[in-house]
Amino acid sequence: MPPRRSLLALSLAVLTARTVRAAVEWRIATEYPASAMPGEGIAHFAAGATRLAAGGLVVSPAFDAPDGLRSAAMIRAARDGRVEASDAFTGALAAEGAIFQLSALPFLTASGEDTARLLRAARPAYAAALEARGVTLLYATPWPATGLWSRNPVPGPEGLRGLKIRTYDAASTAVMREAGAAPAQISFADAMPRLRSGELDAVLSSGDGGAGARLWEVLPHFTALDYASPLSLAFCNTAALRSLPEAVREAVARAGRDTEARQFQAIATRLAENEARMRANGVILASGAPLRAALTAAAAPVLADWSARAGEEGRAILAAYRAG
Repeated sequence: MPPRRSLLALSLAVLTARTVRAAVEWRIATEYPASAMPGEGIAHFAAGATRLAAGGLVVSPAFDAPDGLRSAAMIRAARDGRVEASDAFTGALAAEGAIFQLSALPFLTASGEDTARLLRAARPAYAAALEARGVTLLYATPWPATGLWSRNPVPGPEGLRGLKIRTYDAASTAVMREAGAAPAQISFADAMPRLRSGELDAVLSSGDGGAGARLWEVLPHFTALDYASPLSLAFCNTAALRSLPEAVREAVARAGRDTEARQFQAIATRLAENEARMRANGVILASGAPLRAALTAAAAPVLADWSARAGEEGRAILAAYRAG
């Protein structure tokens, strides 16, 4: 008869092997670098979900548009199983529904506090819209306020005329076109090659984290517009989530809540940290006050169009947000 110690070791080995075999593997993807807010979010979520699932789920983060995935395609990618979970910038999801464009609307949000208040008003609509498309909301990530990166200073509205600028959604494209610029709506992952080739001379972006590090290699000027403080949303394949044991589903939900809390805590100091990094790397910062009146006027028809498309639900969300 084998010694008791040998039997115990054998039992532990068998149990470990069964646990490893039982672990489900997920990947959560974003088009942004690991050090941008969405990148930090998917890394935090992956680590938290894996830890809390205690062997029932292993989640791996994937950065920088893996497999060519951009935000606009992330809902379909998660729904169709190309990845189990995704993070997507909401403005790029506008073609999926007006509600997704909400947080990126011009001059609606200008701080993390604004973004949190808007999220409280809109969360049920986000969750319902995602569920209708076969994915489940996990958490939201706030972005620092959007500004203008450029090769040359843009001191006033005249500097926008003919400016070849990357925009990130239909609304910002319409605003910049109305202001006289020559916008091109493309993902962040696709912007860098065009900047380096000279096809673009400016980018509308917060330039957060690793994204900013790439931009200042080419664009030494940043104008603080406070154009928007938008959201990214993270979501997972609903069927994949429902197939997990109840305890593992709760681990995923808790990891999502923990990640959102972490992201909103981080945004409180993020703008100042980004500006310090930008200055340390030679970026010239300028006030956007001379541009805001022209851009606000250019934004008026965009806001009116969104309100018409979003209907009563959208108008109710805006009213709740503005009421505080």
